[in-house]
Amino acid sequence: MKKGLFLLLIFLLPVLVRGASLADGDIIIYLFPGQGADARQFKHLEFPPGYDTVHISYRVPEKHENMAAFASRFIKEIDQSRPYILMGVSLGGMICTELSDTLSPLLTILISSAKTCDELPLRYTVQKHLRLNRIVPKRLTKGGARLLQGIVEPDRKHDKETFKDMLKAKDPLYLKRTVDMIVNWDRTRYPDGIVHIHGDSDHTIPIKNVSYDYLIAEGSHMMVLTRAEEINLLIAYLLIQKN
Repeated sequence: MKKGLFLLLIFLLPVLVRGASLADGDIIIYLFPGQGADARQFKHLEFPPGYDTVHISYRVPEKHENMAAFASRFIKEIDQSRPYILMGVSLGGMICTELSDTLSPLLTILISSAKTCDELPLRYTVQKHLRLNRIVPKRLTKGGARLLQGIVEPDRKHDKETFKDMLKAKDPLYLKRTVDMIVNWDRTRYPDGIVHIHGDSDHTIPIKNVSYDYLIAEGSHMMVLTRAEEINLLIAYLLIQKN
């Protein structure tokens, strides 16, 4: 973990969580899942007292809808009369980055994600120029995702049934259009107040192009499920720091 905080967290965080008054009233954490996931992706996360969570679900994007337009759909789901935090995994983190341009969250936390198109792997740029994703039928897009998930991110074996069930529940048209949305994402800058957590064994969004704040050693793209104990420690630390 960057800044040498991991050992400090292990020894000090239980004391901090017990002793700190984190909030005068409940702060809402809006949870944005990854492309092939849903609320179950966050099932192992635990938050300190003083925080409520709201799970965001995605509808099928319009044809050729871009990331900024898709993200704007969720503004009405954010209760801006109360303090809130945005947290997103993978596609969810990209959406949170877009929202942070318009909204004023206390904090935006990205996990296994990208803040700009420059942090995405080269294969996405290739697809953008060749537009191969638009040629592939939607059912093949879903079949390919199910096949590649186990090959590209073998860490899914630690909670295989959850990963399979989440992806199985996805509409093939949703997957096809969200792939197009990610491939054509054109954001090159990101606002302040974003904290980025990434794993150095992430094969979907390799860390070599990612400007991260905190590193999970040997963390994969699936680590919010498979390495939740460490993620929980880090999130608790970030929430204490913010308060």
